[in-house]
Parts: sequence; structure tokens; C-alpha cells
Amino acid sequence: MTRDEVADPQNLGMWLDVNGKRMQDGSTNTMVYGVAHVVSYLSQFFTLQPGDIISTGTPPGVGMGMKPQQFLKAGDVVELGIEGLGSQRQDVIADS
Repeated sequence: MTRDEVADPQNLGMWLDVNGKRMQDGSTNTMVYGVAHVVSYLSQFFTLQPGDIISTGTPPGVGMGMKPQQFLKAGDVVELGIEGLGSQRQDVIADS
């Protein structure tokens, strides 16, 4: 994405579903370090290319913090996204 394609990168909704159930719902406005700071910092060490993904942490709703704790298992489907940027899906498989 280019700068002109996102009105306010510091105010984008983020979500994560496991097996169709919303587990995490947050926004880039709660990040410890702002989007511009993260991009600037990383750019000191390498050139960001189209398609690069920057992992910045996670909104509330992590399974390990739940009671009882919840962990992904083989067969689970994880879907996540950021408003206006896109989404992705992963199918959890057993380690062979």
C-alpha cells in the first residue's frame, strides 16, 4: 500500500477469528509505538518492499491469557485482517 491509499494508518480496525468466532478485536490506535515510528525504525535496517508484513504485536484476546487457557489445534482455521489493508487465512495442521 502507498501512503495515499490509507487515510489514517493510526486508526485502522484489526481482528482475528478462530473457527469463525471473533477472538480479537482492536485498532492500530492502541499500539505502543505508532505506525510511522515503526516504519521509520525498521527502515534504518532494511528497505521495506511491496508486500512486506510488519508484525507489531496483538490486541487483547490472546488464548493463553484466558481462563481456561485456549490454544490452537489441528483443524482450526485462523482468519485475520486490518481494515482497508486486507486479510489472510491459515489452516492449522498437525506437526508430522
